[in-house]
Parts: sequence; C-alpha cells; structure tokens
Amino acid sequence: MLLAERAVRALCLFFGLLAGLLSAPPAIGQVRVKDIADVEGVRINQLIGYGLVVGLNNTGDKLDNAVFTRQSLIGMLERLGVNTADQAAKLETKNVAAVMVTASLPAFARNGSRIDVAVSALGDATDLGGGTLLVTPLLAADGEVYAVAQGPIATGAIKAAGAAASLTRGVPTSGRIANGATVEKEVPFRLDASRGIWLGLRNPDLTTARRIAAAINQAEGPIARATDPRTVRVDLAGRDVIATLGEIEDLHVEPDNEAVVVIDEASGTVVMGENVRVSTVAIAQGNLTVRVTETPEVAQPLPFSNGRTQVVPRTNVQVNDEPQRRLGVVPANVSLHDLVQSLNALGVAPRDLISILQAIKTAGALQADLKVR
Repeated sequence: MLLAERAVRALCLFFGLLAGLLSAPPAIGQVRVKDIADVEGVRINQLIGYGLVVGLNNTGDKLDNAVFTRQSLIGMLERLGVNTADQAAKLETKNVAAVMVTASLPAFARNGSRIDVAVSALGDATDLGGGTLLVTPLLAADGEVYAVAQGPIATGAIKAAGAAASLTRGVPTSGRIANGATVEKEVPFRLDASRGIWLGLRNPDLTTARRIAAAINQAEGPIARATDPRTVRVDLAGRDVIATLGEIEDLHVEPDNEAVVVIDEASGTVVMGENVRVSTVAIAQGNLTVRVTETPEVAQPLPFSNGRTQVVPRTNVQVNDEPQRRLGVVPANVSLHDLVQSLNALGVAPRDLISILQAIKTAGALQADLKVR
C-alpha cells in the first residue's frame, strides 16, 4: 500500500513538471508571427476630405484672405436654400474655417461602423477649439466616398494671451473627432474565401522568412514556403482559413536582423544593432579647445597727481588639446556591449561617436550597414 502511494505521488510530480514545461514562456528572443508579419491584403486605406468648421469664437479664417472659405460658405448656404449671391462681398464672419479632414479606414470596416478623424486648418484660422465640423464626405484614392464625417472638434490645446504676453500649449489649429465618421462603403475583401495567403514581413530578412515557414510547416504541415526575404506563401486550400491563421499568428520564431548602425546627426542619436561587429582598429579622439578670457582692470592715478583713470586690458589665452586622451585599440569581432564599453573608456561623447563610427566605416573596420539620417 505504501509503494502504491509513492507511485501515485511520483506520477503527480511528473505530470506537474510536464505541465510546467508545456506552459513555460517561449525562449528569450522569440516573438509571435503576428508581431513581425502582416497578411497581405489586410490593410488600412487612407481617406481625405475638405469641409467647413463653424461655431468658432472669432478665431476662424479671414474671408478677405481665404477666398476658398468664402466660396465654400456661399455654396453651402445656397445648397441649404439661403441666397447670398448679392451680399457675398459683405460676408465678414470670423466663425468659419476651411479644414482638411483625414482618416484611416481599417480593414474589414463594415457599413455603419465608426472611425476617428483628424481635422487641420487650411486657411489662417488661429484656433479650432469649440468648433463643429459640418458633413464632410471622405474619399479614397479611387475617388469614391467611403465615409462621412461630422461632429465637435477637440484640440486638447491651450491658448491664452494678454497685453504683453501670450501662451500656447499644443496645436490649436488641428484636432480630432473621436468616432467622428460613419463608414458608408465597404472595401470588398473575403479573407475566408482565400485559397492561399501571403505573409509580408515588416523587416525583410531571408533568414526570418525561412524560420517562419519552418515554424508553420512544423505546426500545420508542409503548407508554407518563403518566396523572397519579405514574403512567405501559405497554401490554405481545403482548410479553415480563419482558424489556421489564428494558429499561425500565435507561433513563436526568433527574428534575425542585419547589422545596422543608425545615426541621426540632427539630434546626435546613435542606435546600434545587436549584430554589429568591429574588426581590429585603433581609435584616438581629442579636441583642441582655445579659450580667450578678457578681464579688463581699472588703473587709478595717484592722489593729487595729474594722471587720468584708464581701463587696462587683461587677456588670458588658454589652449587645451586634451593630452589625457590616448590611443585605444579595439580588438577584432567585439560585441556591441564591448564596443560601447571601449568607446566609453575613451571618454567619447555621443556627438564624437558619430564621427568615430563614420571613420571606422571608411577604414573598412565596421562590419555593419551605416545609415545616416
């Protein structure tokens, strides 16, 4: 009886450990397929429209300067049955602004669904806060109307001014309307009727594409193959497309990235990838600093003398060529961590690091693609 209890406990412990291993998180560095690839054809569409915003507190367009606003206002009133042709030149309202309206139509958006819109001033309006966008058709690249926008605008900006000072926080000439457009036309696309789909990698890489295809084939059978560094073809003939895609997007793979160093000279930002390697190279960095300081002194004459008070110039010139900066040797095939430590040991500032990396690349010792923005 005692042996049977021990056997039961051992089995429980074994199955507990097995469940823990099965539920363990994926290995470090692995990500889901859905986070690095998109299903081609499942995409957003950009929409744009021109409209009028009314109800502004004297912060709208000046009709004498914005001719298009005047013409749009007259045309809108005439469509509503108000004849202003004889008084068009006398319109002086400052409560109206012409705006451009943009939105993104998501994939599989259905008739009647709501989307957010962005509103931006087109003329010389100074603040769109508190205004209301009138009915504005939103067109796609094919010229068809896919949504209609209307509603109150929220800018999230603060603007205050006094006699001698003003304060502006945010951008008062642009805002958003949450759920401000109604979808009127769908983009025809039947994902469930597809016999095959293409997965497009967001960062094209041949190794990553092959790993995705291998992970899909291991989980679903031989249905996937990499056709190029960006695309993985998946054959879904005779399968439940939605169920299969749901399983594929949760598969974990380890993406492989090329060695890249990105330099933004405007901000002095340097970003280096994990695979960056440097061949054996010697680095010396130093700056010549010349400092000139003027400290004039006032010379007073002796008492009861006929002398005059004069300003005597005193100039101090200092030259600092940073002699403590020494020549450093970076060994071959160092990792990113070792490279950063070596450069920090030389006292390299981010601005100086840019010129050093460019020089290393010119010398052929930087085994990475150098991209300067």
